[in-house]
Amino acid sequence: MAIKDIENIHKPDILSCLANLSSDEVFTPPNIANDMLNLLPEELFKSPDTKFLDPCCKSGVFLREIAKRLINGLRDKFPTLEKCLEHIFKKQLFGISITELTGLLSRRSLYCSRNASGEFSIVHFNDEQGNVKFNRTEHKWNHGRCEVCGAPKSAYDRGEILETHAYEFIHMNEDKIEELSNMQFDVVIGNPPYQLNDGGGNGKSAKPIYQFFINRAKELNPKYITMIIPARWYVGGKGLDEFRQQMLTDKRVRILDDFPITSDCFFEVTVKGGVCYFRWDRDDEGKCKISRHENGHLSSSVERYLFEEGYNVLIRYSEAIPILKKIRKFQEKTFDTIVSSRRPFGLNSNFKDFCNTYFKNSCKVYANKTIGYVDRRKIGLNSSWIDLHKIYISFAYGAGESFPHQIINKPFLGEPNSCCTETYLHIGPFENQIIAENVISYIKTKFFRFLVLQMKITQNATRGVYQFVPLQDFNEPWTDEKLYKKYGLSSDEIAFIESMIKPME
Repeated sequence: MAIKDIENIHKPDILSCLANLSSDEVFTPPNIANDMLNLLPEELFKSPDTKFLDPCCKSGVFLREIAKRLINGLRDKFPTLEKCLEHIFKKQLFGISITELTGLLSRRSLYCSRNASGEFSIVHFNDEQGNVKFNRTEHKWNHGRCEVCGAPKSAYDRGEILETHAYEFIHMNEDKIEELSNMQFDVVIGNPPYQLNDGGGNGKSAKPIYQFFINRAKELNPKYITMIIPARWYVGGKGLDEFRQQMLTDKRVRILDDFPITSDCFFEVTVKGGVCYFRWDRDDEGKCKISRHENGHLSSSVERYLFEEGYNVLIRYSEAIPILKKIRKFQEKTFDTIVSSRRPFGLNSNFKDFCNTYFKNSCKVYANKTIGYVDRRKIGLNSSWIDLHKIYISFAYGAGESFPHQIINKPFLGEPNSCCTETYLHIGPFENQIIAENVISYIKTKFFRFLVLQMKITQNATRGVYQFVPLQDFNEPWTDEKLYKKYGLSSDEIAFIESMIKPME
């Protein structure tokens, strides 16, 4: 084989081929790491005084890619390449790994050796960890939960053999925080762990923890912070209300790149609601450049403040803002006022105590993929709704993984003498079937589902996702054309809605 043919052979980057630890601890692909680094001023990579910290190292990709840029930017400032490398790796690059294993992997990526004091390390440190540290940290238990991250003791008090997942960066003591602050980092960058099991939902429930990494990074007072995190903080998430408010009102968030579909960032990983990365500037306030990426392309880029007066969430689609403002001028009540909370009749999704055929004093129950009959006396919540007309709609349905979006499942009529399990939400009740059918005509419009899209960022369609949808006069059926005319939408606004939402037959 000729030399030129060998040079043309594809040489994959090993860090682009790693299997992810989980959907909560995701390895960052090298191309995404470089896209995030591109958000930073280029002069940072030309200064021998710039310091970088990755406080949540997994593969070491951020530090490795930073090293490449520093070598290019500083090579001419040192008499030899060896002196240049010695300075960069010892004085400018620092990391804290999330586990012992990822510490070994990160050092291998950065130093070409898992042992930074060994003979194969690019530069020689006096200890094997070099500047990429892993210190086993314990949770701070208080009444059965960690007072820092909220992890349940029952799930994470694992003894000395297993990983604690008490991540050092957010669990460190005040002395260590002060030590890191005194190092005066210019940039804190990373892809933090996303969530921890919170002990609920038979072990399937979790609460976000990435916000703790961002808040701790701000405590270090760097010039810049850039991190990639789930986008569900825009509208919801357990324990994220305070964090969301902080982000929305922090005018130092100057760049935000939004990826509604996770596969545009991560291979074979699904993060419901997508992901985003941002740049926070300590010394520069102003509007945020918000760029939305869909199907591998930049679909929108605008400069605006994250906070919109009258809204306590981040409006993901900038094109929706003028539409929402036109609707708000009508000052109408909103659709969430006729949508039930979860478990409208008090029946869990796994409720099985029903029969396949009707019996005396029973009512029909719509359950997960089945219909049965239950003794009416077992309905302990909202029993007054049983004999009225209503609508049922799935509580969980997708999370915007496909485009254009369906958003919610098809609603269906709930006849008198019926109820449902937690699988569905209840809409109504209504005086008669005609009004209920008119409500269904409204739900099926693209206009309705476009407004739900602004609040629905995970698979769960709680009552809150309907809070931007105005109520209508349901003595008549509704179509998109009637709604567009009523609210005075422009041709561009109509075209955007039509492009975003699938028809519902």
